[in-house]
Amino acid sequence: MTAVTASTASTAATASAPASVTAVFVRLKLSLMRNGLKGSSKRKAAWITSLVFALVVGFFVTLGLAMLHGNAHAGTVVVLLAAILALGWAFMPLFFPTGDETLDPSRLVMLPLRPRPLVRALLASSLVGIGPLFTLCLAVGSVIAVARGAAGVAASVVAVPLLLLGCVALARAVATANVRLLTSRKGRDLALLSGLLIAVGAQLVNFASQRLFQTGGLSQLEPAEAVVRWLPPATAVGMVDSASKGSYGVAAAQLALTVGALALLLWSWERSLTKLMVTPDGSTIAAAKPEKDRSGGGFWSLLPAGRTGAAMQRTLRYAVRDPKTKSAWVTALAIGLIVPVFNALQGTGSLYLACFGAGMLGVQMYNQFGQDTSAFWMVAQTISTPRDAYVELRARACALALVTVPYTVFVTVVTAALVGNWSGFPAALGLALALLGAMLCTGAVASARYPYSIPTDGAFKNVAPGQGGLAWMGIFGGMLASALIAAPVIALTIWLNVADLQDVSWLVLPLGVAWGTLATWAGLRLAAPTVARRLPEILLAVSKG
Repeated sequence: MTAVTASTASTAATASAPASVTAVFVRLKLSLMRNGLKGSSKRKAAWITSLVFALVVGFFVTLGLAMLHGNAHAGTVVVLLAAILALGWAFMPLFFPTGDETLDPSRLVMLPLRPRPLVRALLASSLVGIGPLFTLCLAVGSVIAVARGAAGVAASVVAVPLLLLGCVALARAVATANVRLLTSRKGRDLALLSGLLIAVGAQLVNFASQRLFQTGGLSQLEPAEAVVRWLPPATAVGMVDSASKGSYGVAAAQLALTVGALALLLWSWERSLTKLMVTPDGSTIAAAKPEKDRSGGGFWSLLPAGRTGAAMQRTLRYAVRDPKTKSAWVTALAIGLIVPVFNALQGTGSLYLACFGAGMLGVQMYNQFGQDTSAFWMVAQTISTPRDAYVELRARACALALVTVPYTVFVTVVTAALVGNWSGFPAALGLALALLGAMLCTGAVASARYPYSIPTDGAFKNVAPGQGGLAWMGIFGGMLASALIAAPVIALTIWLNVADLQDVSWLVLPLGVAWGTLATWAGLRLAAPTVARRLPEILLAVSKG
């Protein structure tokens, strides 16, 4: 009887014992992944495709890294690869915060959880997913490439989990420290600007690869690798390389640095979690401070009075506040400068590539009413005559020119300085301004004849379903028409260069300014009656998203 009672009590105590927080979080992560695939065949197909793609790419990358075994530059490649992998883990959650909803620990602040067990639980659950699986493949391939001898193999067994844990802990620490940003409107703006960083990164990779192959191959990376191998978590791979070469003291130092950095990351992550759980956010703090007067003053007081100034201010505020408009503007500003500058740095540049910057920003004139999305109906209430439409379009063109004209001058100056061709500066600037005016002209006409809706949801959805033809027709047709409108200035510039008449090439600058201004005025005059006549159709077209 006593034995039965003791057994029953022991069983009851075991049943009432709290489950491990780590195990619960791992099961929750698996449940989130499983439930996310239910009820949506598109989501399931996307997840399966991502998994297969990650496995296939991971297999071939691992195989390629393994084939580097014995290569003199294998250590350089895998150490730099580990550093790039860590950078990706650190910053990608900032630009794609919606990719993993468990990145937001603020959802757990009401639960009775202490930070240290929570760190362990979140770290374990973070190891479940496609990203950690792909990272594991790269880590295995990296250590295979450099591991030699018993010491190298032993170091590899330690290096793989250290590299994986270092990447995941780095991502979690950065995401937790910026969780307020990730869940705010600024965080969504940051996600939309990720396309800009990808474009800039592509240009940097292209430039670096060309310089690399022109200057002697992978040996040029050895100075960078000598520094990076001492930066955690790349030190984990560097440790394997050092142990394989018999540098046991260096390997021990790199191991200590890797473990110390991991411990520091976990400590920083725990502090961020503690601060997050005890610090109130803006929604729990009374709005005691009076709001600032945002109606005018400062820069806005310099704009014209009346409808023109109000419309210019609205357009410029959209460029600063609306995520998609901001993304389009910043991308155009960056790419318009990167293309001529990078070509000049590679020795293949031309002063006339400065026109690329004017063209990138000139495209922002297209689909002016679609950029307003559903708010355009408020603007439409104020347009009843061709005169109203003309003033509205003129204000939008002036707002664009307020940024684009100084920007075009700046890009042309930088390009001229890099290529060393100041004698051609006036002609290049005149041609760029003429092209800008032509694009403002055709952009106004395209906005009136080919408006389309820009969806508010989705970072990369810029055209509503079924309106792709309108977008292509307006943008590419307008760009072709712009080239035809600016053809006289283009022909004059070509003739002056072919005839080697550099002494009079400065005439292209005043001619380009006058031609661009005239083209803009003509385009606005031509588009205004169309806008007034087709206002209901425009309103319907831009509201479909």
